[in-house]
Amino acid sequence: MDFLNILWIFFIIASLQPVIRQRILESARVRILRQLEGKRGSRVIVLIHRQETLALLGFPLARYIDIQDSEDVLRAIKLTDPALPIDLILHTPGGLVLAAGQIAFALRKHPGKVTVFVPHYAMSGGTLVAMAADEIAMDDNAVLGPVDPQLGQFPAASVLRVLDQKNIN
Repeated sequence: MDFLNILWIFFIIASLQPVIRQRILESARVRILRQLEGKRGSRVIVLIHRQETLALLGFPLARYIDIQDSEDVLRAIKLTDPALPIDLILHTPGGLVLAAGQIAFALRKHPGKVTVFVPHYAMSGGTLVAMAADEIAMDDNAVLGPVDPQLGQFPAASVLRVLDQKNIN
């Protein structure tokens, strides 16, 4: 084998390593969540957004609550027996008001008990979702943040204040 072939093999293995590591981690998470469901007698739903370096070339990928999240969580809630409690593990910097609002309304409508677990933080839209629960369980160092809807790059409160101060024409 020449140096070029060894270099190609190295690049192939290096590019597959994050994918394999992610699959192993995902499998371990699913196993732990199923154990938690059995122990608590509930349906566990996870809404976790953290910055991970799984994107191309190790660049960090930041996530937030989006429409895909609301579709996934709403589907999980609908597929849950109405009498079964829901445990939502929530760790997020927030996200789209529409998506967070849809999740919050669906949690409020669920007849069974809804518990939200906040291990680290639930900011903005995450706080909105947490407030829809019957119970919020937080780590001693976990925080909920202010609900601060944004319109474009501006806080919604400041946009409304401008309407009060200026003639709409």
